[in-house]
Amino acid sequence: MEEKKRKKRKRRLTPEEAERRRAARAARELRQADRENQQITGEVRQSVRGSQGEVPDEQREAEERRIKNKERSVRRARKEKHQQILIRALGLVAVLMVLTVIIFFVVNDHVHDRQEQEAYKAQKEAEIAAEEAALAARRASIAEAEKLAVIYDYDGAIALLQSQENYDTDNDLINAIAQYTAEKSALEAKDVTTVPHIFYHSLIVDPARAFDSSKWAADEIAGINAWMTTVEEFDKITQQMYDNGWVLIRMRDLVVETKNEDGTVTFSQNKNLLLPADKHPFVLSIDDWSYYHSYDGKGYGDKAVVDENGKVKIQYTDADGNVSVGDYDVLPRLNTFLEAHPDGAYKGARGMAAMTGYNGVFGYRTDVAYKTGERLGKDQAAWLEAHPDFDWDKEVAEATKVAEAAKASGWEFACHTWGHLSVTGKSVDTLSTDQQKWQNTVANITGKTDTIIFAHGNDIGTWRDYDASTNDVYAYFKSMGYNFYANVDASNQYWVQIRKDYVRQGRIDCDGLQMWRAKAGEAKTNVFEEFFDVNDVFDSRRPTPVSATGKA
Repeated sequence: MEEKKRKKRKRRLTPEEAERRRAARAARELRQADRENQQITGEVRQSVRGSQGEVPDEQREAEERRIKNKERSVRRARKEKHQQILIRALGLVAVLMVLTVIIFFVVNDHVHDRQEQEAYKAQKEAEIAAEEAALAARRASIAEAEKLAVIYDYDGAIALLQSQENYDTDNDLINAIAQYTAEKSALEAKDVTTVPHIFYHSLIVDPARAFDSSKWAADEIAGINAWMTTVEEFDKITQQMYDNGWVLIRMRDLVVETKNEDGTVTFSQNKNLLLPADKHPFVLSIDDWSYYHSYDGKGYGDKAVVDENGKVKIQYTDADGNVSVGDYDVLPRLNTFLEAHPDGAYKGARGMAAMTGYNGVFGYRTDVAYKTGERLGKDQAAWLEAHPDFDWDKEVAEATKVAEAAKASGWEFACHTWGHLSVTGKSVDTLSTDQQKWQNTVANITGKTDTIIFAHGNDIGTWRDYDASTNDVYAYFKSMGYNFYANVDASNQYWVQIRKDYVRQGRIDCDGLQMWRAKAGEAKTNVFEEFFDVNDVFDSRRPTPVSATGKA
């Protein structure tokens, strides 16, 4: 029942539909009128034709006039009807046009309003996104400035904050700038002529293997015991030096370097090495980061590698032949410590690795002798025989990756001579031959350097100043681009020589021999006293007493 009512219920027409219906109705009426007129005209004419033979002329003429008048009336009525229909049609057209215009403007206004709304929304969203991006950038700059301040780069932190928009009206930026300005003003300039320099060789990972008298000769064990440091000793030294306020700097932080128009450089003391009053700068280096064949099986790392994060790590094989990768030597171990204690290094400083080349670098056999097979030592020949798939180009490529990753983390490289030569008493010709080998087989991997750290702790002169006019070896090394020089001197906590043409520094070896001498009271001066507690650090697994007889 309800369904029938719904069918009977008329649907309300839209204005456009109503006008179209009225126009259709007018057209039908006009066609009906035409038909009626045509029918009347046909009847009249038929009537006239049927009566023409019987009616007199006067009557016929009167009838014709009547017919014509009637035709005119019909035509006039038809015309009027047409005019009415036309007027109505025009009216409908006009109404439709008006409605169309109205609809157009209504729709257009609606579309325009919607477009304006969408544009406004997009603008607001863009403004919000810009504000969020600016806020994120501001927060990031504040966080980055805090990192710079932690490593004592207050100028960098302040400059970063001042590069932000509205830094002079934003309260957070204003407060941070004020804080770092105040902290910087509390720093003191350190005397760079009193900065110590400590160094290590490769760390002993497994002392039991290193000091195994059933496997190694007495002189080998004596050398390891004298010149090396265990992982546990290194960790204690690093932690205690940090706790005692020591801050790692670069050797080049000691000076201000000026480049002259002729390409030469001159040096002066850095009067602006600013640290808190309770902090003390020191320099660190490592020697012989090559994992010589003589290290095999003695509890050292095998070689350096670059992990999936781009960090330098060490591959290590334990006594059971298990291979692992981790912080098994100074470089990665110190990097990990300083990542957790960034205030332990001045402006992100790291150490310097002094490299030889005769057995390759970083545990890769990159010396040319491994490629040519000429003039090989017994250990080199044995290694090649044990590695028939050796690829020299691949070794160089892998070693280069390690060097680049080490430099990316802040480390620098120094020359330690190619053959680990004692430079004392050597002729320029001998040193030149060695230097060419170093440049060709080490610098091609590590890159050029302006620092030479003399092997065996020796030097090319006495404590007096180098003089190129009287010291031809110094003149040679200077011509090779070396400006920073280092020997070994554990008689004092520091020895620094800064001259216009060069910088020279004495180094203290943090090894078994020096620690034993300090521990046993054999040293004239305990140079470690302000660094760490040697009694706590010294590894009890070492053979004692420790002597300098033997080889590493």
